[in-house]
Amino acid sequence: MPDQLTRLAYRTLQQGKALFGVTHKEVTNRLMAVLAPDGTPRTVPVPAELVARLQESMDALHASDWQEAEEGLYPASLLFDAPWLDWAGRYPLIWLDLPQIWNRRRSRRVRDLPDGVDPSVYPDYYLQNFHHQTDGYLSDHSAALYDLQVELLFNGSADPMRRRVIRPLLDGLRGFADRAPAGIRVLDVATGTGRALRQLRGALPEAQLMGLDLSTAYLRQANRWLAQVPGELPQLVQGNAECMPFADSSVQGITCVFLLHEMPGAARQNVIAECFRLLEPGGVLVLADSIQLADSPQFSAVMENFRRVFHEPYYRDYIGDDIDGRLQVAGFDAIEARTHFMTRVWSARKPAHQQESAAL
Repeated sequence: MPDQLTRLAYRTLQQGKALFGVTHKEVTNRLMAVLAPDGTPRTVPVPAELVARLQESMDALHASDWQEAEEGLYPASLLFDAPWLDWAGRYPLIWLDLPQIWNRRRSRRVRDLPDGVDPSVYPDYYLQNFHHQTDGYLSDHSAALYDLQVELLFNGSADPMRRRVIRPLLDGLRGFADRAPAGIRVLDVATGTGRALRQLRGALPEAQLMGLDLSTAYLRQANRWLAQVPGELPQLVQGNAECMPFADSSVQGITCVFLLHEMPGAARQNVIAECFRLLEPGGVLVLADSIQLADSPQFSAVMENFRRVFHEPYYRDYIGDDIDGRLQVAGFDAIEARTHFMTRVWSARKPAHQQESAAL
């Protein structure tokens, strides 16, 4: 159980990361206003009271993160798990990359992808510079910077938000408590660089973990990060989440973090339907993505600014989408959802009676 000194260290760490993230964004915004004024996005004002509510929401997230570590849902070491030296070496690359991002935003180039990319391998909606980032998700350069970029975006709270999938996942897996831990299979859909898988390994040290992603570059980075974690290396598979290369009813748990807002509605439904197919009856799906207008109307200005600052072509549709309804259409029940800072987390179960129906 973490002690009070550990708690103080965690709080200090999060405050430091938040300050660094805010300072980074403030400096880059001022530089862009001077060096690339015609590429500066027009954002809506964020009043002081909204900033205060955001801080309160982030503090509540960190309190939940600490509480769940204290309860033993995952080891306290996860609270401090980050490749600091590696990120320090990559931070200058983010600054060197900024002029390309500004030029891309100014010229509205959103399909500025590396030479040699075979478009037939990917769905059309994927072939874009999401966030205006260089190479989209299709290069080792992009994969090397992604985790640090996300940390800066969320003021050091990306991993605490990812860890919000752990409690509902563990709750859902209780239906398989009669099985040996090594007999539980959990798939992380759109695993990217493997940060969510790294959190899951801390909570499920003996389970069979798998990760699927469209980007081979991001999977290479995931393999490097995950190889540093003790225990069995998760199985990483390149594939499309709309048509996953796994057998029906082959996993007991599925997580999916920050994917749905980067897909058109039809693709979202396809992914959810695929997750339903892969789950064993009684299995659990846990989705984590951006907050939406229905659950967090007080943060509508933040959502609007996110869409304006970053290239997120499907975000406006996503924040108004009915994810509960999509889960129901796919066949899920026991649907629950909670909001943590900038993240909305859904959990849903594949009905156990489906196994009985199939037997009949």
